[in-house]
Amino acid sequence: MTTPVTLTDGAIIEIRKLMAADGFDTAQRLRVGVKGGGCSGMTYVLGFDQPKENDSHFEINGITCIMDKAHEMYLYGMLVDWQDGLNNRGFTFKNPNASTTCGCGTSFAV
Repeated sequence: MTTPVTLTDGAIIEIRKLMAADGFDTAQRLRVGVKGGGCSGMTYVLGFDQPKENDSHFEINGITCIMDKAHEMYLYGMLVDWQDGLNNRGFTFKNPNASTTCGCGTSFAV
């Protein structure tokens, strides 16, 4: 089965570290999505959340992910990576559906 997004090995390692933290709510799933705002019109959402009624569920290397079904058209084929460099630390998004992206790499337009 094809998943709507892909996580690099670096992203998987970092997400598993977050999930292994003391006090992590194991009922939460990794939410991948978008919300309005940001420099270019839409901002990426990547965080832990409770599943909602309109979510699709998929699994990447043992990590259960959720995504609002309406967001899939914006995110299908996106690659999420983890950068751990001196100048850039955090999750990055490579989205083939974005017509423009901002300099910070966290917002886009379609």
